[in-house]
Amino acid sequence: MKLIYPLNMTNEFVFNSSARDFTVEEIPLYEFSGEGEHLVLHVRKKEMTTWEMLDVISNHVGIRRRDMGYAGLKDKHAMTLQYVSVMAIHEEKLKAFSHEKIKILSMVRHSNKIRVGHLKGNRFNIRLKKVLGVQKDKLDSVLKWIKNNGVPNYFGNQRFGNDGDNWVDGKKLIEGTLKMRDRKTKEFLMGSYQSYLFNHWLSKRMEINLLLEKFTERETEQVMKLPKDSLKGTKAQENFFKILEGDVMMHYPYGRLFNAENLEEEALRFREKDIAPAGLLTGKKADPAKATAGLIEAPFLEDIPLNGSRRYAWIQVTEISKTYVEEKAHYELSFVLPKGCYATNVLDILRGKQI
Repeated sequence: MKLIYPLNMTNEFVFNSSARDFTVEEIPLYEFSGEGEHLVLHVRKKEMTTWEMLDVISNHVGIRRRDMGYAGLKDKHAMTLQYVSVMAIHEEKLKAFSHEKIKILSMVRHSNKIRVGHLKGNRFNIRLKKVLGVQKDKLDSVLKWIKNNGVPNYFGNQRFGNDGDNWVDGKKLIEGTLKMRDRKTKEFLMGSYQSYLFNHWLSKRMEINLLLEKFTERETEQVMKLPKDSLKGTKAQENFFKILEGDVMMHYPYGRLFNAENLEEEALRFREKDIAPAGLLTGKKADPAKATAGLIEAPFLEDIPLNGSRRYAWIQVTEISKTYVEEKAHYELSFVLPKGCYATNVLDILRGKQI
């Protein structure tokens, strides 16, 4: 079966990134024990960042923000439900907590502080507006494609700041043309540049995928200026995202890394959602890809004073459900993504945006 990327299904709809139309809910990595010296708070917030929410709660309790635990940073322009932790000795003070933008939904004891990444994933609830009948049918069709195939795992705009240029300061810090004392801010900005390079690498890989939908392997090699036969065996792969020789693969949704050697076999495992290609977050202690995949990756390798790692290039969208409210022309959508992944990747495909 040929899997055509749904770029020709351009959709017009209205999406407001607001607490009314956009909800994000953390899915914990584990069940909280009910016993221990820490207290896990299930918190609902709106119109504020996670950092701002932590500041409000820590100021109420009388502790430093860094004494609190959290699993992930959540969008300011959404209603978010997330988990944070404090020492249980502050339970009585928290019972008296009240804030117009923050509500503590529940509190439970646990044996340890919540750490960044202690998540299975996030559930997104999104309301799309001004969706007419024909557009509704197009959304249904593209959503079916997404369910079967997944989406590219770009970093979202939130990663790059309000003006989208955090990565510029990160690059300047790495080059030494900008100085900064605050270590956390410095690392965050350099991490934005890491993310910028990843997104551009992923765009290059998406370009190859799109070319292979329409042209031969040899024609694609010529357009991408790749050696002859470097894409051999790619066009026949059923997946939209093509596995290249030397790609770094990772067991999905988590697991060890390994290099792709048998393209036919790895493509089949990818199709079965057992593994997925992993792109490079360039930095220290990260091994580059090999062969053809290494040629594509090489321009995005830079000496960054941060630890490098691998990030899934392609992710699966699960637990998808939808409701169409015809009288309001609303398309209400719910789905789950792995931790660290952005709902904008799903919205971009639904719009038919070329990536």
